[in-house]
Amino acid sequence: MGTWDTGPFDNDTAADFTDTLDDAKPAEREALIRGVLTRTVDATGWLTEGEEAVAAAALIAAQCLGGDPIDTRFGPAEPMPAFSDDLRMLADQALARIISDEAGPASNWVDPEGWKRWRANLNRLRTVLAPPSPSIPLFDVE
Repeated sequence: MGTWDTGPFDNDTAADFTDTLDDAKPAEREALIRGVLTRTVDATGWLTEGEEAVAAAALIAAQCLGGDPIDTRFGPAEPMPAFSDDLRMLADQALARIISDEAGPASNWVDPEGWKRWRANLNRLRTVLAPPSPSIPLFDVE
């Protein structure tokens, strides 16, 4: 069937990835997510795991302040562990790599409006994943 909608789990590849997560032992799930994100960030040429990386980023964003819960039947059925904080930046980097790759997952969209919605969803995930700006005092108050 391929891709049927613009959400992070709305394609066969992402749905298969969530099945892999469900089949893994709970202690192995974070490593699977870290692996797909790292391979996406480090990839040269074709992004073979772009759809999986989007799903992984959505799972991480769901645990962040402002993140949307995963409430699709194509997401994992099993609970995810509390992810390490460093995965937020890795997920954001993977999404940046996916968005910038014209020949990767973005090329799946025939309908320009679908592509725009998909890209907006990725940018929304990036907004949630972006680490908060450090507070830098402009002056000392005593």
